[in-house]
Amino acid sequence: MANSDIKSPILLFDGVCNLCNASVQWVLKHDRKGVFRFASLQSKTGQELLTAFGFSQENFDTVVLIDGEHVYTRSDAPLEVVRRLGGLWPLLGVFKIIPLAVRNAVYDWIARNRYRWFGKREACMLPRPEWKDRFLDT
Repeated sequence: MANSDIKSPILLFDGVCNLCNASVQWVLKHDRKGVFRFASLQSKTGQELLTAFGFSQENFDTVVLIDGEHVYTRSDAPLEVVRRLGGLWPLLGVFKIIPLAVRNAVYDWIARNRYRWFGKREACMLPRPEWKDRFLDT
């Protein structure tokens, strides 16, 4: 997939992480306009996008939000997602006043411990039928 083919924001997530899957389902429920598309980091599309943007294809320690040529990772990605949801969710952007190094340190700590705290699946989740068209690889 070429960068110019990206027409709507794509959220790449760790498909075997229970926390990541729950987060994706939360976004799906709150993204009433259907703005976001999704792909697991492990999927063919996820791997192609990681390569296209110069990321490791093996280290799945961050969510990646791709919107055209803009890429958001670590703590910036979820803050950018809520900014685009509408309603009161953009108010969470207040966390951007916290220095990036501090936000990312907290993000990295959670990422390092997510499997231990929330568990891990053997395979990537399958989306509910009404959400299937929002996933790039199923």
